[in-house]
Amino acid sequence: MIKADLPLSLEALKRGDRAEFARMVERYGAYIYRLALRILGNPQDAEDVLQETFLKAFRHLPSFDGRSSLATWLYRIATNEALMLLRKEKEGFVSLDEPNSDNEEDQEPLQIVDWCCLPEEMLMNAESKKMLEQAIARLSPALRVVVILRDLQGLSTRETSQILQISEEAVKTRLSRARLQLRQWLSEYFQKQYGLENLTQ
Repeated sequence: MIKADLPLSLEALKRGDRAEFARMVERYGAYIYRLALRILGNPQDAEDVLQETFLKAFRHLPSFDGRSSLATWLYRIATNEALMLLRKEKEGFVSLDEPNSDNEEDQEPLQIVDWCCLPEEMLMNAESKKMLEQAIARLSPALRVVVILRDLQGLSTRETSQILQISEEAVKTRLSRARLQLRQWLSEYFQKQYGLENLTQ
Protein backbone atom coordinates (compact mmCIF):
# COMPACT_ATOMS: atom_id res chain seq x y z
CA MET A 1 0.00 0.00 0.00
CA ILE A 2 1.33 3.43 -0.95
CA LYS A 3 1.63 5.76 2.01
CA ALA A 4 -0.90 8.56 2.33
CA ASP A 5 -0.03 12.00 0.98
CA LEU A 6 -1.29 13.97 3.99
CA PRO A 7 2.06 15.43 5.14
CA LEU A 8 2.62 17.07 1.74
CA SER A 9 0.91 20.26 0.60
CA LEU A 10 -0.45 19.75 -2.90
CA GLU A 11 -1.11 23.48 -3.13
CA ALA A 12 2.54 24.24 -2.41
CA LEU A 13 3.70 21.61 -4.89
CA LYS A 14 1.52 23.04 -7.64
CA ARG A 15 2.94 26.51 -6.90
CA GLY A 16 6.42 25.12 -7.53
CA ASP A 17 7.58 25.24 -3.91
CA ARG A 18 11.03 23.63 -4.11
CA ALA A 19 11.23 22.76 -0.42
CA GLU A 20 7.93 20.89 -0.62
CA PHE A 21 9.05 19.22 -3.84
CA ALA A 22 12.24 18.06 -2.08
CA ARG A 23 10.07 16.54 0.66
CA MET A 24 8.09 14.69 -2.01
CA VAL A 25 11.29 13.33 -3.55
CA GLU A 26 12.51 12.22 -0.13
CA ARG A 27 9.19 10.56 0.63
CA TYR A 28 8.71 8.65 -2.63
CA GLY A 29 12.18 8.40 -4.16
CA ALA A 30 13.01 4.99 -2.73
CA TYR A 31 9.65 3.56 -3.84
CA ILE A 32 10.14 4.84 -7.39
CA TYR A 33 13.71 3.53 -7.57
CA ARG A 34 12.75 0.04 -6.37
CA LEU A 35 9.88 -0.09 -8.85
CA ALA A 36 12.13 0.88 -11.77
CA LEU A 37 14.88 -1.51 -10.69
CA ARG A 38 12.46 -4.42 -10.51
CA ILE A 39 11.04 -3.66 -13.95
CA LEU A 40 14.38 -3.02 -15.64
CA GLY A 41 16.90 -5.00 -13.58
CA ASN A 42 19.59 -2.34 -14.10
CA PRO A 43 20.60 0.16 -11.37
CA GLN A 44 21.69 2.86 -13.84
CA ASP A 45 18.45 2.59 -15.80
CA ALA A 46 16.53 2.74 -12.53
CA GLU A 47 18.38 5.94 -11.61
CA ASP A 48 17.50 7.41 -15.01
CA VAL A 49 13.82 6.56 -14.47
CA LEU A 50 13.93 8.07 -10.99
CA GLN A 51 15.33 11.36 -12.28
CA GLU A 52 13.02 11.53 -15.28
CA THR A 53 9.99 10.74 -13.12
CA PHE A 54 10.58 13.69 -10.83
CA LEU A 55 11.55 16.01 -13.69
CA LYS A 56 8.24 15.25 -15.40
CA ALA A 57 6.38 15.53 -12.12
CA PHE A 58 7.86 18.98 -11.48
CA ARG A 59 6.81 20.16 -14.95
CA HIS A 60 3.30 18.75 -14.78
CA LEU A 61 2.35 19.28 -11.13
CA PRO A 62 0.52 22.55 -11.91
CA SER A 63 -1.93 20.56 -14.06
CA PHE A 64 -2.25 17.58 -11.69
CA ASP A 65 -6.01 17.09 -11.30
CA GLY A 66 -5.97 15.01 -8.13
CA ARG A 67 -8.24 12.26 -9.48
CA SER A 68 -5.70 9.74 -8.18
CA SER A 69 -3.37 10.07 -5.23
CA LEU A 70 -0.08 11.84 -5.74
CA ALA A 71 1.80 8.60 -5.13
CA THR A 72 -0.27 6.70 -7.69
CA TRP A 73 0.39 9.48 -10.21
CA LEU A 74 4.16 9.24 -9.60
CA TYR A 75 4.07 5.46 -9.97
CA ARG A 76 2.23 5.84 -13.28
CA ILE A 77 4.91 8.20 -14.59
CA ALA A 78 7.70 5.89 -13.41
CA THR A 79 6.08 2.79 -14.92
CA ASN A 80 5.68 4.54 -18.27
CA GLU A 81 9.29 5.73 -18.18
CA ALA A 82 10.54 2.22 -17.39
CA LEU A 83 8.54 0.70 -20.23
CA MET A 84 9.90 3.34 -22.63
CA LEU A 85 13.42 2.25 -21.71
CA LEU A 86 12.48 -1.38 -22.33
CA ARG A 87 11.23 -0.41 -25.79
CA LYS A 88 14.52 1.30 -26.60
CA GLU A 89 16.64 -1.57 -25.31
CA LYS A 90 14.65 -4.21 -27.18
CA GLU A 91 14.38 -2.01 -30.29
CA GLY A 92 10.78 -3.02 -30.57
CA PHE A 93 7.35 -2.42 -29.12
CA VAL A 94 6.74 -3.22 -25.49
CA SER A 95 3.03 -3.23 -24.73
CA LEU A 96 1.08 -3.38 -21.51
CA ASP A 97 -1.76 -5.05 -23.37
CA GLU A 98 -2.21 -8.74 -22.61
CA PRO A 99 -4.20 -10.74 -25.20
CA ASN A 100 -7.57 -11.79 -23.79
CA SER A 101 -6.55 -10.46 -20.38
CA ASP A 102 -10.03 -9.13 -19.70
CA ASN A 103 -11.88 -12.16 -21.02
CA GLU A 104 -11.64 -15.37 -19.08
CA GLU A 105 -13.91 -17.37 -21.38
CA ASP A 106 -12.38 -20.48 -22.95
CA GLN A 107 -9.32 -20.19 -20.72
CA GLU A 108 -7.98 -22.87 -18.44
CA PRO A 109 -8.60 -22.28 -14.73
CA LEU A 110 -5.76 -20.27 -13.20
CA GLN A 111 -4.08 -21.40 -9.99
CA ILE A 112 -2.83 -19.10 -7.26
CA VAL A 113 0.74 -19.54 -6.11
CA ASP A 114 0.85 -21.69 -3.00
CA TRP A 115 4.20 -23.09 -1.89
CA CYS A 116 2.56 -24.62 1.17
CA CYS A 117 4.61 -27.79 1.03
CA LEU A 118 7.97 -25.97 1.20
CA PRO A 119 9.65 -24.97 4.48
CA GLU A 120 9.92 -21.19 4.79
CA GLU A 121 13.73 -21.26 4.83
CA MET A 122 13.70 -22.78 1.34
CA LEU A 123 11.63 -19.91 0.01
CA MET A 124 13.58 -17.18 1.79
CA ASN A 125 17.17 -18.16 1.01
CA ALA A 126 19.23 -16.01 -1.35
CA GLU A 127 19.34 -18.53 -4.18
CA SER A 128 15.56 -19.00 -4.19
CA LYS A 129 15.03 -15.24 -4.21
CA LYS A 130 17.41 -14.93 -7.15
CA MET A 131 15.51 -17.61 -9.04
CA LEU A 132 12.25 -15.79 -8.36
CA GLU A 133 13.72 -12.53 -9.67
CA GLN A 134 14.90 -14.31 -12.82
CA ALA A 135 11.48 -15.89 -13.30
CA ILE A 136 9.74 -12.53 -12.92
CA ALA A 137 12.12 -11.08 -15.53
CA ARG A 138 10.92 -13.77 -17.96
CA LEU A 139 7.31 -12.61 -17.76
CA SER A 140 5.89 -10.41 -20.49
CA PRO A 141 5.97 -6.69 -19.54
CA ALA A 142 2.19 -6.71 -19.04
CA LEU A 143 2.35 -9.52 -16.49
CA ARG A 144 5.67 -8.50 -14.95
CA VAL A 145 4.50 -5.00 -14.06
CA VAL A 146 1.35 -6.31 -12.36
CA VAL A 147 3.36 -8.79 -10.24
CA ILE A 148 5.85 -6.09 -9.28
CA LEU A 149 3.18 -3.59 -8.29
CA ARG A 150 0.93 -6.04 -6.43
CA ASP A 151 3.25 -8.68 -4.95
CA LEU A 152 6.58 -6.87 -4.58
CA GLN A 153 5.61 -3.23 -4.06
CA GLY A 154 2.52 -4.20 -2.06
CA LEU A 155 0.03 -1.98 -3.85
CA SER A 156 -3.69 -2.69 -3.79
CA THR A 157 -5.65 -3.93 -6.81
CA ARG A 158 -7.28 -0.50 -7.08
CA GLU A 159 -3.96 1.36 -6.98
CA THR A 160 -2.50 -0.99 -9.59
CA SER A 161 -5.48 -0.50 -11.89
CA GLN A 162 -5.13 3.28 -11.58
CA ILE A 163 -1.41 3.18 -12.34
CA LEU A 164 -1.78 0.91 -15.36
CA GLN A 165 -5.13 2.45 -16.39
CA ILE A 166 -6.81 -0.94 -16.75
CA SER A 167 -9.79 -2.42 -14.92
CA GLU A 168 -9.45 -4.04 -11.51
CA GLU A 169 -10.72 -7.28 -13.07
CA ALA A 170 -7.90 -7.12 -15.64
CA VAL A 171 -5.39 -6.65 -12.81
CA LYS A 172 -6.72 -9.76 -11.04
CA THR A 173 -6.68 -11.83 -14.24
CA ARG A 174 -3.16 -10.82 -15.17
CA LEU A 175 -1.91 -11.40 -11.65
CA SER A 176 -3.39 -14.92 -11.62
CA ARG A 177 -1.84 -15.68 -15.01
CA ALA A 178 1.55 -14.33 -13.92
CA ARG A 179 1.50 -16.33 -10.67
CA LEU A 180 0.63 -19.49 -12.57
CA GLN A 181 3.55 -18.99 -14.95
CA LEU A 182 5.90 -18.33 -12.05
CA ARG A 183 4.68 -21.44 -10.28
CA GLN A 184 5.25 -23.58 -13.35
CA TRP A 185 8.76 -22.23 -13.91
CA LEU A 186 9.84 -22.35 -10.28
CA SER A 187 8.42 -25.82 -9.61
CA GLU A 188 11.12 -27.38 -11.80
CA TYR A 189 13.81 -25.54 -9.87
CA PHE A 190 12.47 -26.65 -6.48
CA GLN A 191 12.05 -30.23 -7.69
CA LYS A 192 15.68 -30.36 -8.77
CA GLN A 193 17.00 -28.46 -5.78
CA TYR A 194 15.07 -30.25 -3.04
CA GLY A 195 13.86 -33.45 -4.69
CA LEU A 196 10.22 -32.43 -4.28
CA GLU A 197 7.52 -33.75 -6.60
CA ASN A 198 4.10 -32.60 -7.79
CA LEU A 199 4.51 -28.95 -6.87
CA THR A 200 2.26 -27.92 -9.71
CA GLN A 201 -0.60 -30.23 -8.72
